[in-house]
Amino acid sequence: MAQANIGSRRECEELIRQGRVKINGAVAELGAKADPQRDVIEFDGLALKLENQQKVYIAVHKPINVLSTDAPHKKDPRRTVRDLVPVEGHLFMIGRLDAESSGLMVLTNDGDLANRLTHPRYRHTKTYRVTVYGLPDPATIRQWEEGVFLPEESSKTAPCSVLIKKADKGLTVLEVVLTEGKKRQIRRVAAMLGFPVRHLTRTHIGQLALGTMSPGEWRELSQDDLQALRTPHPIVRKLRAASRKPNRRKRQGQNDRK
Repeated sequence: MAQANIGSRRECEELIRQGRVKINGAVAELGAKADPQRDVIEFDGLALKLENQQKVYIAVHKPINVLSTDAPHKKDPRRTVRDLVPVEGHLFMIGRLDAESSGLMVLTNDGDLANRLTHPRYRHTKTYRVTVYGLPDPATIRQWEEGVFLPEESSKTAPCSVLIKKADKGLTVLEVVLTEGKKRQIRRVAAMLGFPVRHLTRTHIGQLALGTMSPGEWRELSQDDLQALRTPHPIVRKLRAASRKPNRRKRQGQNDRK
């Protein structure tokens, strides 16, 4: 279904749960196998057709005040990333950014790659250049790296890498490497620790770099680019190992075990 551009893998799984998918006339269940060359796969009563469409891989520098959506919201007239990229057909967005942030995003019709780079279980890396107000001390940096509990979250943020690159005139420039993407995570953590974000730009997805692309500019990816995109930041092994430690909130009244 992802190959037929119905949606991402997670979206397709939800459609299957809703009973909107049939295989040879029977309602499909999660995990069911089907061969599109032999079986009839239907979505909302219409047979799916897999076309041998050419794969498209595009890097785009999302500017500030541009939305990471396919179409504008009725109540929000701002431009979207798709307005910047005049390519026909449905494209999955890898690495959505909030409107106030800028930087690297990837658009593709390759559902398998999109799933591989966005599903939380794969913990693919994304790197950010973050300017915050104030100068975080070593203890704060360590707390950020080890993970914090955000309001209304049942688990800590995953371990990450936070490096101070520059500090001057009350501002600090950080390099932050994440392996997860909770909504507005960097902004929320920085604010909670007392260092609000002034600027946030994504510089890398995996090892694919934003480079010298100007805001609003886009380009097609080469094979070397795709290899870089699939290759995580070298620190990923350390972060994945740290992520194996329990990080759930303890239930109220639960005591530490010695």
